[in-house]
Amino acid sequence: ELPRRLTRDIVARAQAAPGLRYDKKGDEHYDVVSAFIKSMRGSDPDAALYWLAKMVYAGEDPKFIMRRLLILASEDIGLADPNGIVVASACARALEWCGLPEAQYHLAEATLYLSTAPKSNSAKAYFAALALVEKEGKTQVPTHLQDSTRDAAALGHGKDYKYPHDFPGHHTRQQYLPDAMKDARFYEPSDQGFEKEI
Repeated sequence: ELPRRLTRDIVARAQAAPGLRYDKKGDEHYDVVSAFIKSMRGSDPDAALYWLAKMVYAGEDPKFIMRRLLILASEDIGLADPNGIVVASACARALEWCGLPEAQYHLAEATLYLSTAPKSNSAKAYFAALALVEKEGKTQVPTHLQDSTRDAAALGHGKDYKYPHDFPGHHTRQQYLPDAMKDARFYEPSDQGFEKEI
């Protein structure tokens, strides 16, 4: 029950109570989520749980937290553990179905899984490809990769395409990039988790 009158004693007791420093729209918001992400990236589940708890306790939007988990699952784990995005996505769906307070389990499960998963940031290769697209502008799809259902006979679309499933191991070498960049390389698999098998 709230007191009817504010007294010096009530103010003193309120000031002595431990407070939580957290500004949901200011520096603390960004600093805490940064610490959360960096703790998972650094494979420290205890620190990640601490920062998660601080955000939840302070009233941070759980969907904001889950978005960060979904991003990290691809940005920092990727193919080193392809189940990272599966677990994060399942926990995101569970968050929608359950809501807080029960969804704290789902936030914690995703945090723990991603914190302890092997790490790879090789998905950033996409941005190297994007930079080349922006630099090169318009490029021509090689004839053998063009759609053969449109006037294939007259235009030669799809001519000389090698269907990989017709070859041993379902693979054959052929050019897939435009002529001007046929030797470009973007993806470099890491030596972590599942990705080392790639």
